[in-house]
Amino acid sequence: MPGLLLGDEAPNFEADTTHGRIRFHDFLGDSWGILFSHPRDFTPVCTTELGRAAKLAAEFSKRNVKMIALSIDSVQDHLSWCKDINAYNGEQPTEKLPFPIIADKNRELAVQLGMLDPDERDKDGMPLTARVVFIFGPDKKLKLSILYPATTGRNFDEILRVVDSLQLTAYKKVATPVDWKAGDSVMVVPTLPDEEAKKLFPKGVFTKDLPSGKKYLRYTPQPE
Repeated sequence: MPGLLLGDEAPNFEADTTHGRIRFHDFLGDSWGILFSHPRDFTPVCTTELGRAAKLAAEFSKRNVKMIALSIDSVQDHLSWCKDINAYNGEQPTEKLPFPIIADKNRELAVQLGMLDPDERDKDGMPLTARVVFIFGPDKKLKLSILYPATTGRNFDEILRVVDSLQLTAYKKVATPVDWKAGDSVMVVPTLPDEEAKKLFPKGVFTKDLPSGKKYLRYTPQPE
């Protein structure tokens, strides 16, 4: 099945959305971008996800991240659905969210991007669009991909966390360890020699002693 792999450039598709027609690369501009997909409008899990995404829109904006969703129904259906989503959030039932929703009525983009769930099907026997999260860098290349089945809702706190990690590690010679959160210590990448690490990280580099005697677990406070 066609799809995107890490490092692939995002296709510069054109699409109708709840915010008008877009060309994807122009929409992203110099920002980071998140494209996340949904099986169908007016479905329960999707409504909760889009509601949460709308609540977090300001957090993504602070990180220079543009969000855009995709669902297989029409723009008109999307606009009507947005009223429900806003009402779910306890807000005025307006027709738009802080980010656009792409109309993919014929599943063309879902197929092109490899978003179809092979196991979950609709009443007509068609594969549902899976819950994909694609994160693109300012270079338009795919930095992270998470593929959930159609039945499992996303964790947007985790998506914010991985954005923080991706942006930090894109510009600093560090990696983020298990369960890392912004502000925690980070790990010095293995390819960086000790002497260079000491110069790059003036707050100090701390090595954990291991039975092997190998000094590969090197930590430093999160760099600015």
